Amino acid sequence: MSRDRFIAGGVFALGVALVGGYAISQMAGPVMAQAEDGPGPNLVIDVAGLANGQIVIDLLPDVAPAHVAQITALAREGQYDDVVFHRVIDGFMAQTGDVQFGKAGGDTGRAGMGGSSLPDIAAEFSQISFDRGVVGMARSSDPNSANSQFFIMFAPGPFLDGQYTVVGRVVSGMDVVDAIKKGEGSNGEVNDPDRMAKVTVAE
Repeated sequence: MSRDRFIAGGVFALGVALVGGYAISQMAGPVMAQAEDGPGPNLVIDVAGLANGQIVIDLLPDVAPAHVAQITALAREGQYDDVVFHRVIDGFMAQTGDVQFGKAGGDTGRAGMGGSSLPDIAAEFSQISFDRGVVGMARSSDPNSANSQFFIMFAPGPFLDGQYTVVGRVVSGMDVVDAIKKGEGSNGEVNDPDRMAKVTVAE
């Protein structure tokens, strides 16, 4: 059985169905303000490709301490550098972070199926809703299988609440998030995807 890490199973299917209604209708209205920067740390992502610019994510160690520790460790090691946005669904979310199979310049055909050399992380669910700009951890059907992959919401997705771990919020660069090259088809796989050219941690 493959270890696809994504917004899994029925929830993912529901999310795609709702993109046709709820989520896209939210995008059609006034654009929501970006979240205010908190105590951090911040994940700073330099994006290259169709989208070019910087995304700053305020990580939430008080909400998901184990997940934030793993993300920051991978970023400090340079593991996220040149990792592609392999699954991007317009009006829903952009997914990246497969440090095993998602490196640009190589064969990214298995992107979304890998993780890192670090262990999987037990779920840290919270009451935070998956609003536009919220960052969550991708996983398989096992709630305790998140590892390195994460996704950024283009629009509200309340159907994900309490089922995926929230790790942060975009506080700068939502225009860059919106410009990330979109995938085609129901799973949103991207041909010639945009990438995270450099990912650093700012305290």
